[in-house]
Amino acid sequence: MTNTRISAETIAAARRSLTPLAPLAAELTPLGLETGYRIQDDLHQLLSADYGPLVGYKIGCTSDVMQKYLSIAHPCSGGIFASRVHRSGASLRADSYVRVGIECEIAVRLGRDLTPSQRPFTAETVGDAVEVYYPAIEIVDDRYVEWQTLGAPTLVADDFFAAGIVLGEPVPREAVPDLLEVRGRALINGKEVGRGTGADLLGHPHNALAWLANHLAAQNKSLVRGQVVMTGSLVQTVWLMAGDVARMEFSSLGTVDLAIT
Repeated sequence: MTNTRISAETIAAARRSLTPLAPLAAELTPLGLETGYRIQDDLHQLLSADYGPLVGYKIGCTSDVMQKYLSIAHPCSGGIFASRVHRSGASLRADSYVRVGIECEIAVRLGRDLTPSQRPFTAETVGDAVEVYYPAIEIVDDRYVEWQTLGAPTLVADDFFAAGIVLGEPVPREAVPDLLEVRGRALINGKEVGRGTGADLLGHPHNALAWLANHLAAQNKSLVRGQVVMTGSLVQTVWLMAGDVARMEFSSLGTVDLAIT
């Protein structure tokens, strides 16, 4: 068995048991992002039996606020599993996570495939592939003994904090005038805790989507029609406790709600 597979099995065991992940043994620790993504591939194979197939991707660190918060100056991606997709109004248990947090995001659903043969991708070419947008919440989990010590490759190997998504009502692409002007704000128990705009996401959410399409194409992977992509948080991660109620409000896109019990 390869070290990559052993690393993935170690991470998967921690995910399943809600055991905070400590730094991996030296021989199992990915030293670069390429190795981190290879471990992530193995992890997806292992966890699909528990959580269902991959139905999309999240992109982290696409906004200045998140890059500064995590001290990572480039985007990173993780997978979204079928059973971890929730609809607005969902009520989830805090004890289903190690330390649950949320992020305020614009999500897209693809209307056609984006295959390696089409690269290089640009904001314009991927924008034409978007079918609908969603007001969205990314659920993240601080499932680490101390994430600040792990480094980006290990966080990537473990899906970069990904723990699920909550989607509001879909909005057709033609009905959204300009994503740059979409304003989003996060409210916890009715109190605003952060706000941002579509322009905060690598200059435009479609730039984030193009980054992901090119990143996957370099691994000979495609984005597929019907998949959902989370384009990154407009606000710094907000950590929640049982009893908290979250709402994200977006101009032109609507609202999305989540309760933690």
